[in-house]
Amino acid sequence: MYMKAIQVTFDEHVLSLLDADPEVKKMGRSAVLRQAALEYLRKKRKKSIAAAYRRGYAEGVRELVGWAKESSWPADE
Repeated sequence: MYMKAIQVTFDEHVLSLLDADPEVKKMGRSAVLRQAALEYLRKKRKKSIAAAYRRGYAEGVRELVGWAKESSWPADE
C-alpha cells in the first residue's frame, strides 16, 4: 500500500511521552499515529450516526398514514 509522508508538529513534552510508550517503540510512531487517526475517525462517525438517530427520534414516532392498504398479509390457513 502506498503511504504518503506528512509533517506533524508536537511539543517536546507530548513527543517524549509518545516516544517513551512501549507500543510506539515496538510499532513505530507512524503506525501508532495512523491507528490513532483511524480510531478518531471511527469515533467521530459513530457520534455522527448516534446524533442522526437522536435527531430522527426527537420528532417522535409518526404513523405511516395512508399506507395501510399498501401492505399485504398472508391469509390464515
